[in-house]
Amino acid sequence: MERRFGAAMTGERGAAYRESLRGRRVLVVGLARSGVAACRLLLACGARVTGTDLRPVEALGEDVKTLAELEVRLALGDHPAGLVETADLVVVSPGVPMTLPSLEAARRRGIPVIGELELAYRAMEADFIAITGTNGKTTTTALVGALLGGGVRPLLVGGNIGTPLAARALDFPPAGLVVAEVSSFQLETIEAFHPRVAAVLNLTPDHVDRHGSFVTYLEAKARVFLNQTPCDWAVLNADDPEVAALAGRTRARPVFFSRRRLLDEGISLREGWIVARLDGREMEIAPVGEIFLRGAHNVENVLAASACALWAGLSP
Repeated sequence: MERRFGAAMTGERGAAYRESLRGRRVLVVGLARSGVAACRLLLACGARVTGTDLRPVEALGEDVKTLAELEVRLALGDHPAGLVETADLVVVSPGVPMTLPSLEAARRRGIPVIGELELAYRAMEADFIAITGTNGKTTTTALVGALLGGGVRPLLVGGNIGTPLAARALDFPPAGLVVAEVSSFQLETIEAFHPRVAAVLNLTPDHVDRHGSFVTYLEAKARVFLNQTPCDWAVLNADDPEVAALAGRTRARPVFFSRRRLLDEGISLREGWIVARLDGREMEIAPVGEIFLRGAHNVENVLAASACALWAGLSP
């Protein structure tokens, strides 16, 4: 059972999880921004860290060079298969394919393989809003951050946009709210990740070279609902058949948005206004003319962002 360290079944988050990392041997695969942030987080928690990247040191940033000064063991220019043999946990960066032989070897040995998103989530205690989709997720994440930025809860906007979450995991308060853009690559490696709101904007064939097929890509996106409960929200695009069908795959409350038709329940448009119909109440939010982002797709982004903000308690 020792090899099961870090698995989601432990249920640990926050200080308990950070303490569980002390003295553990952790391999970080991929040393771009998220990998470097993961190394620093793990070191701060007392883990014994090895970082590996296919690129030589000359091709990596200065941040990687400083990791050696912080007692991170570096294996650069290759991913030696032998590194996983002594690891208790493997943390993989989003750009690294899960078919990498060393990662497959780790899974065969029963060594947990998680991503930087999962690591950061487990190290924190804050609530999460997760936004994903093929297109528009960066804009929508930024919109939600702008809407909630003046609220009473501390706010962190990051993930696949801007700051790696691991870089802020140790100093972000438990009472805060994280708005995270999450990619299919990141969702491949979640275990305990549990967003209170999971928004899926749209789904079209993408990253087929990595996932192999649209079906596999869709399955990766659907993992955002993996740990949601009936107390959570799944914000879904009613105008995208693939997304709308995901309502049957989550235990969360489906909250639909539509640009094309007025919904009996959800966020949609009526006579030039964004309106929310939730729990038998209709609330006007704003005239569509006040959206200065161009394009119909940005109206959809605003509808999704409005749903996320309403969950967080922002008044219309």
